[in-house]
Amino acid sequence: MARTTTRRDFVRRLGIGGAALPFILNLPSLGFANQGSRKQRLVVVFSPNGIFPDTFWPDEEGEDFQLKPILKPLEPFKGQTLVLNGVCDKVRGDGDNHMRGIGCLLTGAELFPGNIQGGSHTPAGWASGVSIDQEIKNYLQADESTRTRFGSLEFGVMVPDRADTWTRMSYAGPNKPLTPIDDPYQMFNKLYGRLKDQESLRSILDDLKDDLVKVRSAVSAEDRRLLDEHATFVREMEQQLASAGDIKDVGHAVPELEPGLDEAENDDMPRISKQQIDLMVNSFAADFARVATFQITNSVGQPKMRWIGIDEGHHELSHEPDSNEDAVDKLTRINTWYCEQVAYLAKRLAETPEPGGEGTMLDNTTIVWTNELGKGNSHTLNDIPFVLVGGGLGFKMGRSLKYKDAHHNRLLLSFAHAFGHRIERFGNPDFCGEGPLPNLT
Repeated sequence: MARTTTRRDFVRRLGIGGAALPFILNLPSLGFANQGSRKQRLVVVFSPNGIFPDTFWPDEEGEDFQLKPILKPLEPFKGQTLVLNGVCDKVRGDGDNHMRGIGCLLTGAELFPGNIQGGSHTPAGWASGVSIDQEIKNYLQADESTRTRFGSLEFGVMVPDRADTWTRMSYAGPNKPLTPIDDPYQMFNKLYGRLKDQESLRSILDDLKDDLVKVRSAVSAEDRRLLDEHATFVREMEQQLASAGDIKDVGHAVPELEPGLDEAENDDMPRISKQQIDLMVNSFAADFARVATFQITNSVGQPKMRWIGIDEGHHELSHEPDSNEDAVDKLTRINTWYCEQVAYLAKRLAETPEPGGEGTMLDNTTIVWTNELGKGNSHTLNDIPFVLVGGGLGFKMGRSLKYKDAHHNRLLLSFAHAFGHRIERFGNPDFCGEGPLPNLT
């Protein structure tokens, strides 16, 4: 089929409305989908309050390693997993370690002075630099061959309504925090732009069915399959959002949560997480973006994971001493649940063929699961957890690597270089050393 000159020409020729564009942008035979080279994708997944080292870090180094209990959900993807021990956040300055932990995690830059008081440290404001996800997004958006509709998408789960240094990890630039969308309904509305409010949820596809029939007649058999899969997902997501309605009473008394958190939303975290992951995978399949973040709660996050039998808040448990065996068990279970979210994302990507390309979407996507602290009760910024899954960055996977006091700015540089963005410094240049982290490829 001859390449259509522009999206506008195609829409005009078939007489379809612009609302159909989200369904056709990634159909390879139309020439809209930037099919010239392999699509690389990056997802940064955040969970808070550090980990418990003994049940997280593999003892072994190299390819022959065993996954500890927290990482066990990644067993099906062990050959596509890279565990990086010894990567440290050396950025100092204003703010407590929770604040600097999340604010410097993706920026590698100090926090501005501010009026947000944390712990016993000095108060601080927002981060003073762009985050690596946005740096890579800007690089991709500058080239027509890698440009996408949104560039990046910022997903969340139970992120507090308040906006402060503890609740933001992505930055469009200095003093420019990005707010994650933690409501699947709002994210669905952003992606398709047709909904007004949850009470009047109506079918997008009912409005567009005539236009989609016209598109089907003008594309290849493979593109018709992709279009049908996309439309099926949208229909199913509409039904899920409509049936969820208001979150029902959980059926038992619930403890008081920290200010700004909703009790019903807390208990609905598993459903919200699944819907957000499904939306993310579909947005990648539709090539809406090639960079995403997935922020589960926030630094100092205090979810109460009653669905796995834990009534205490995560943050308060993270402060318990190592000698408290009950707390260690609960922290291990909490972080295992976070890992299960990463594993579900990997599974969805692995079972989705790469649209217009080879292999699966996991072959072309790297998930980076990380945290603001190395360990909760010490508040250390050493040994920050970095677990990578998937082939998007071209790193050599299926390994456990142990570094010695490696600056995390160098890892951020490695992410940029993997996309062909050969910047020499990122964040504070004092921590960029000799460039990207060694031994990743």
